[in-house]
Amino acid sequence: MASTTKKPWIRTPLIESAALSKAAGCRIFLKLENLQPSGSFKSRGIGNYMLRRLPDPASGSSGPIHFYCSSGGNAGLACAHAARALSRPCTVVVPLTTSALMIAKIRAAGATAVIQEGASWVEADTYMRLILMREAEKKGEKVVYAPPFDDPDIWEGHSWMMDEIKDDLDKVALDERGGRSEPEAVICGVGGGGLFSGVMQGIDRHGWGHVPVIALETHGTDSLNQALKRGELKAPTLPAITSRATCLGARTVCRQAFEYGQRKNVKSVVLEDAEAAMGCWRLADDERMMVELACGVNVALCYGGRLEKYLGRKLNAESKVVVIVCGGSNITVEELTSYRQEYGHIEKFEARNEEVPSTQSAPNGSR
Repeated sequence: MASTTKKPWIRTPLIESAALSKAAGCRIFLKLENLQPSGSFKSRGIGNYMLRRLPDPASGSSGPIHFYCSSGGNAGLACAHAARALSRPCTVVVPLTTSALMIAKIRAAGATAVIQEGASWVEADTYMRLILMREAEKKGEKVVYAPPFDDPDIWEGHSWMMDEIKDDLDKVALDERGGRSEPEAVICGVGGGGLFSGVMQGIDRHGWGHVPVIALETHGTDSLNQALKRGELKAPTLPAITSRATCLGARTVCRQAFEYGQRKNVKSVVLEDAEAAMGCWRLADDERMMVELACGVNVALCYGGRLEKYLGRKLNAESKVVVIVCGGSNITVEELTSYRQEYGHIEKFEARNEEVPSTQSAPNGSR
């Protein structure tokens, strides 16, 4: 792998949110993975995986590499962006449920082909590996399968965001001439477990094994939570995905995520779709950022006293908490509006804080 090869991901900012800090009663720092080239954290893991599979020029290896990725959306989009950055072709296979918007985004990002097949990601993946990739190999292509979450190189790529978080929190502590640089907690969503595994890997690297990690899922995508309750990992953990947060919708998490989930510093938390939707519209109002439900569930923890409830202890105005804004590109203004209309009732039960902007824009006249 040439050292001059362009990396398919970027270093993202860590910003302190005044609005979310007032809502949560502590210092909320947002790790803006929604600013990655693909719009989500997946640019890191999939980008690293693909980068590591390029031939080393010194090896004398020749022949084109064609990447193949099956995805419900964001992983395929990350693969397409990375393939373009690495000047390699890629084919993305998505299930029939994938929106026209996401298909258009994957094509615009530079995918060589986008194919719809099957009712679920599992069917799309099976079709790609057993039919498309085999046909390509028969034609003499050098095919490389890019998994969406279950590979050490993917976890490694995600782990680097913790290096950036540590560097930035160290700078905050230095600028403030004292105080702890490590956070009181890290909030992270869990789908297949790739991001969560990377976060835990980075936490270990920096000696933060005592820092609580709140692993968020929604009801209907809670494969990690269910596996932890049963004390075993069996596939499939969930009979079906019933949540609208489909980007969290792996019916079974990877084994590495299950093993990390058993650690004492990990708190597995499951919220409702309504809470995830609330996180989406409040982040849009408070910080002008549009994210999917799979990311809104992380943000939701900052509102209505949820953070202290699930952390299990009080926080003060100086406590630092990191929320990973994992992003996601399958979101529109119209969908945010529909979330407000369908789930607006939830805010009738939220504690009112006049200092939080999104309190003033609560939907359905709940204020």
